[in-house]
Amino acid sequence: MSLENLYREIILDHYKHPRKRGTLEGPGVLAVELKNPSCGDRITLYVRREDDRLAAVRFVGEGCSISMSSASMMSALVEGKTADEAEALARAFFRLVQGEPLDPATEEALGDAVALQGVHQFPVRIKCATLAWKALERALAEGGAAAESPAGTPAP
Repeated sequence: MSLENLYREIILDHYKHPRKRGTLEGPGVLAVELKNPSCGDRITLYVRREDDRLAAVRFVGEGCSISMSSASMMSALVEGKTADEAEALARAFFRLVQGEPLDPATEEALGDAVALQGVHQFPVRIKCATLAWKALERALAEGGAAAESPAGTPAP
């Protein structure tokens, strides 16, 4: 099996069987809603922090297979991590989907998300792949609820 086919299977598996899909409620839950205005992908990311750890991460949304599989991969990857670790993974993911080379240890740290490295060949799909990661970035930066699109317009 080629690496491209393996990556395709990983993406489809996360799309068909998303990890960490659902909502979180209760005190200390941050909710960030983002949409990709160019294609209509939407995500609401829920994060519960305990101390400096992302104790629980869930998402709901609708969109293409790239967007939803990326949300699944990200949620599973960052749950249990510290805020600093999650931020470092997000920065690495942004570099990956821009086509920048990563060292093997960083690729390994990204887990299944490395399957999205080919997205850089399709610039219009980069926004799909990064939507959930931008929601994570916003949740970590703001430390509170937010509801904006990447372009800064309120999400309906």
